[in-house]
Amino acid sequence: MRTHTRRTVLGASIAVAGTGVLAACSGSEHSGHDGNSGNGSGSPAAPKGYVDPAGPEVAAAEKKRGSGPVREVRLTAAAASLDLGGRTVKSWAYGGELPGKEVRVTAGDTLALTLANHLPEATSLHWHGIALRNDMDGVPGLTQRAVKPGADLTYRFAVPHPGTYWFHPHSGTQQDRGLYAPLIVEDPKEPLSYDKEWVVVLDDWVDGVDGSTPDAVLAELRGGMGGGGMDMGGEDGGTDHSGHDMSDMAMGMGADAGAGASASPGASGPSRMMTGSSSELLGGDAGDVAYPYYLVNGRTAAVPSVFRARPGDRIRIRFINAGGDTAFRVALGGHEMTVTHTDGFPVRHARTDALLLGMGERYDVLVTAGDGVFPLAALAEGKKASTHALLRTGGGTAPSAAVRPRELDGRLLTADRLKADESVALKEKEPDRTVRLQLTGGMMKYDWAFDKKPYRADQRHPVRAGERVRLVFANSTSMWHPVHLHGHTFGLANVAGGPRKDTAVVLPNGTLTVDFDADNPGLWMVHCHNVYHSEAGMMTVLGYRSR
Repeated sequence: MRTHTRRTVLGASIAVAGTGVLAACSGSEHSGHDGNSGNGSGSPAAPKGYVDPAGPEVAAAEKKRGSGPVREVRLTAAAASLDLGGRTVKSWAYGGELPGKEVRVTAGDTLALTLANHLPEATSLHWHGIALRNDMDGVPGLTQRAVKPGADLTYRFAVPHPGTYWFHPHSGTQQDRGLYAPLIVEDPKEPLSYDKEWVVVLDDWVDGVDGSTPDAVLAELRGGMGGGGMDMGGEDGGTDHSGHDMSDMAMGMGADAGAGASASPGASGPSRMMTGSSSELLGGDAGDVAYPYYLVNGRTAAVPSVFRARPGDRIRIRFINAGGDTAFRVALGGHEMTVTHTDGFPVRHARTDALLLGMGERYDVLVTAGDGVFPLAALAEGKKASTHALLRTGGGTAPSAAVRPRELDGRLLTADRLKADESVALKEKEPDRTVRLQLTGGMMKYDWAFDKKPYRADQRHPVRAGERVRLVFANSTSMWHPVHLHGHTFGLANVAGGPRKDTAVVLPNGTLTVDFDADNPGLWMVHCHNVYHSEAGMMTVLGYRSR
């Protein structure tokens, strides 16, 4: 039986309005897709022969998930001044906070969240990891129309599975601003026992620093290391796989040791192209972007976020990597962690000193708090930089920003070493269909894609409801990629009894094989969760065939 104290969780939960029901619009149950309130066409039409995101098959699947108590939330996306801890920047955020205040519901609830867009651009909300109805998935041009500036939109869907999730835009590079927040789905039959809960959101930060923006970073990267711009057309768009190993020659070595950026300024701030990054854990190159700051719960290590507990408290830590281009190695100084979940789903408990999280991945761990002040360290893997938050259970001097707990170099756990808990293990079954996706591209042209074909909204890899589908990701690039499947969880088929996940890392020149059951009809995005790779074209769509 849990005894955690709600007020100890990151921030305060967004107020929910009891069990009142939001009026559903006809059709797709969207409100204000075209910037107006009231009824409206919910999603772009699906091509002939495929399930429409707002079609009867989607409605039937949603009905099977049930209709529990409704939790109403209102969320505003707007420009904001954000204090990162010693540095204030202008960016975009939810409710003026970084991270946005968590949304907390119970499995079986219906979430009705109204997004008010006060940004200067259209936006959307993607519910990362949730098996929800397709027309609520938040991908403009595929499952919905974007929410225009000044408009609002109500996302309404049943939340079927407990776990640690999060939400962010699926519109351009907006996720690499301050637009993200945790979504915590509590288990009404929670088997774990703990005293307190700590939600830890990791991020890499560039927006508003010395004139930089994510859009300017993408524009620089698209220029390519060869300076010839990005080739997005044709079948040969992904022929160059030179990767970052030429970056020192192309950019020089005048990089700041903590950031790795070229010193030459541009019209939108200094160069943010990464140089000299390397990680054995990631198979070589660590990333494309040299961020000036790395954050834990919106704060740098100069003025860190602090979580307070008592000695002996059993704490559930929920890690979320909301970064755009950075894998984080995390450890809590002076403590061993017991991993209980990954990507929301339980695993056989495993002890470790440190974890590695790719962008979009989540892990839950249990720790027993010691007496004192301890750094929760987040190493920007391969980028020669780190940050931390603090766990304080007693008196003492806080560790310096440069501290490196020995646990960071101790036992390290990655997803391929975990086993699914028996309650969620995917049943053994031969796949009915295999979809093979080759990861292609390189830094010279910045032409990241699947099968050398940059994303188009009319792409379809067909599947049928009821099938066991095997996805084979073959990485022919010199870069690692965290791949994410919308609307489903998969089992890691490379590992016997592998964990259930929705995001997993594919190493350079490696292959990742995953299996999932096609039980949620619609049009579902598959993409690299590196923001810049996906925007360059490394996205595609699995489409359920209509019967």
